[in-house]
Parts: sequence; C-alpha cells; structure tokens
Amino acid sequence: MPLTFDVPAVLVVLALGGLYLRATRHRRWPPGRTTAFLTGLATILVVTCSPLAFYDRTFFWVRAVQTVTLLMITPLLLALGAPIRLLLDVTPARWLRRHGRGPVTRALTFPPVITLALVAPVLALYLTPLYDLTLREPVVDGLARAMLVLSGFLYFWTRLGLDPTPRTDPHLVSVWIAFTEVVFDGALGLVLWLGPLLAPAHYAAAHPGRGPDPRTDQIIGAGVLWIGGDVAGLPFVIALFVRWARDDERRAKQIDVQLDEEAAAGAASTSGLWWENDPALAERFKGRG
Repeated sequence: MPLTFDVPAVLVVLALGGLYLRATRHRRWPPGRTTAFLTGLATILVVTCSPLAFYDRTFFWVRAVQTVTLLMITPLLLALGAPIRLLLDVTPARWLRRHGRGPVTRALTFPPVITLALVAPVLALYLTPLYDLTLREPVVDGLARAMLVLSGFLYFWTRLGLDPTPRTDPHLVSVWIAFTEVVFDGALGLVLWLGPLLAPAHYAAAHPGRGPDPRTDQIIGAGVLWIGGDVAGLPFVIALFVRWARDDERRAKQIDVQLDEEAAAGAASTSGLWWENDPALAERFKGRG
C-alpha cells in the first residue's frame, strides 16, 4: 500500500512521546493514562504517514477522515493521558500554577468560548478559502492540522477534568456543549452535501480516474464529518457519564461519612437519662438528683 512520511509530524510525535515516557519514569503513574497518550500520538502518525496521507490531496472524503481524527479522536486520547497533571508533578511550573486559575484563563475556558473554539476551526476550514489553500501549501496544511488538535485538546481538557482546569463547571454543561457540537456537525454536513464543490479545479486535476466522482466524493466526506464526528464523540460522552457517576458516588460517600459523624456527635451529646435531654423536662429535673 502507498505510504508517505511526514518528517515534522514524526519529529513532534517522537519528542512528545519521549518527554511523556521520561516524565512517567520512576513514578507511580496509571498505565492506562500512558497508553491513552501514546495511542493519541499514534493516531497522528496514522493521519500523516499512512495511505490516508497519500490520498489526502486526491479525495475529499480522505481529508474529512483526517479532520475528524485530529479534532475528536487524537485530542481525546491525549487528554485522557492527563499530560498537564504530569507536567505539574515533574516540574515547578510556577508560572502555570500562578496564572492557571487567573481571570484570563477562566474567561478563555468559559463554556461558550470552549464551544466556539471547537467548532470555529472546522467551519473556517470548510467554509472559507482556507481549504483550497491547505491543498496547495503544505505549511498551511500543517498549521491547520495543528490547530485542529489544539482546539480539540482544549475542549477535552476542560470537559474531562482529569487535568487541573481554571474552572469547575457542572457535568450537565459538558453534555450541552457536546449536544451543541452535534448540531454544528449536522449543519456543516448538510452545507457540504447540498452546497457547491470545494476546490473543484484541484480535485478535477487530481482525480485518478477511479473511485467516486467529485460530487459523490464530497457527499461521502460530508457524511464522514457529520456522522463520523458524532460517532467519534461517543467515547467522550461515555467517559463523561462514567466520571459523572464516580463523582456522584464519591460525593454520596462523603455525605454518608458526614452524617455518621454528626450522628455520633449527637449520640455523645445526648448521653444520660432520657428526661435530662428533653428541653421541656430538663429544667424541672435539674435540681433533683
């Protein structure tokens, strides 16, 4: 099968993977987090150094698969690796600790801002001349891919809550944001399905004479962005509800402990004869004994 080799992507993956593994060395770090982070890095290689990359300038649907992967799958796996918590564990990171919960970061992680940060890059990519530019300029294409990963990571980092975050929002807020993302996926899919062809001159010249025609190709790509984006978001929704259930269980245990302590304190304070603890009878029998 045809392959390609994206040198910048490989170097970034090797650097991030090496730093992560070095940070976890001699540290009691959950292996599941390490697996998730390295798997997220592996998806970058799949996108940039596989047949997907070889055909990403030939078929529209291939680039749609790359977009969904880099926006929804790669960042989710990276966020499940809790890299910011690991960074704070192995380095002083005084600046990050001092400004991480400041007003600027709290404003940037405000739920509507997070929603906009997730959907805006995709809308800009497919509804502006940027898409055609990414097909012609490798540097612009690389920057666009990096922006997809960063915006997706910002979303999953703040919503999962495995890493320290500037603000703590109710889990229901994350559910509504996920629902909003589904709506935008559907709207973008309909626009690409029913709208004009993107980069028609490029695909007409690049079409190999086999596979779907440009219109069918874009319809398939629209379905990938619409349905594929929703399917790719299911693991996040599952993880969100699992964390929600665990938080509720932890909170219930804390309430049980608090009630037990209050009951024990109440029992200690009410020791003695029953009429001595009755407010109405205590004064009457106070002097007797």
